[in-house]
Amino acid sequence: MINFLIGFFLATLIVALFTMRLYRLILWYSLNSLSLALLAITIGVNIDDNTMIISGFFTLVLKALLIPYILKRASLQFGLSRQIAPNIEVHHSIILIPALLVFTFYLAEPITNLISVNANYVAISISSLFLSLLLMIEHKNIAPKIIGFLAIENSLFLLGTTATNGMPMLIELGIFLDLLMAIVIINLLFKQEEELV
Repeated sequence: MINFLIGFFLATLIVALFTMRLYRLILWYSLNSLSLALLAITIGVNIDDNTMIISGFFTLVLKALLIPYILKRASLQFGLSRQIAPNIEVHHSIILIPALLVFTFYLAEPITNLISVNANYVAISISSLFLSLLLMIEHKNIAPKIIGFLAIENSLFLLGTTATNGMPMLIELGIFLDLLMAIVIINLLFKQEEELV
């Protein structure tokens, strides 16, 4: 089950890179967050860690439901364009994404050699981090950049969850406070985008 959820997490990021519509991109971010929440709950149940299960439920409510709702509502309120064509051509992305995956697995090899358990999970987490960065830089519109930033946060959460088999609750609370600040910033950025258009 953990392998399926991590694979689905990575797949949602790859599909998001090829998405040309804003609402579909928000949907893929929501599914990405859902897989992260289910992964945290599954790992929490497997290692009998109640804080991990609680953080999984917080992730489910905040990232998979609340933030996509806020993004969609803000895009409607500020009348943002639903077409979000990337700067990178599709045929270039088809070459770039596998090359990026291979590069990050090679880059993560020294780290994975030090870790006896979940070595591939760490490599996938680093890969998803780079794919999230690519999502941020391949668009001119503000909404995909915000979703890329939130996907980076998901990738870091995945790295902490899989590499350590659970993070301290204090770190998770800090991440959620950062997320709440991100929601405020999202509204400000959408307002600025509306004024520019």
